Amino acid sequence: MIKAARTAMWTVGLLLALAAPAAAQETVTTLMPPQIGAGLAVLGAAIGIGMLAKGSVESVARQPESSGTIQVLMIIAAALIEGLAFFAVIMCS
Repeated sequence: MIKAARTAMWTVGLLLALAAPAAAQETVTTLMPPQIGAGLAVLGAAIGIGMLAKGSVESVARQPESSGTIQVLMIIAAALIEGLAFFAVIMCS
């Protein structure tokens, strides 16, 4: 769970770093095209969801009786990560 939180924090940091020029009202020349920023944000989200799924499968293998709770928490966390990725793509485009 700590690794998933760390990945989520890196994704948020990447989003904030790359979305700042997109939030400006005037034309700003940036060092990185917005398509690269959107791709990096989606890649970070994909890695985060992969790590989340890996951790949940391992925890279900250790404690099969708590699989329902783990599955619900995994789906909620994956939805939040995907929402963040969609937001990053919208902000970067």
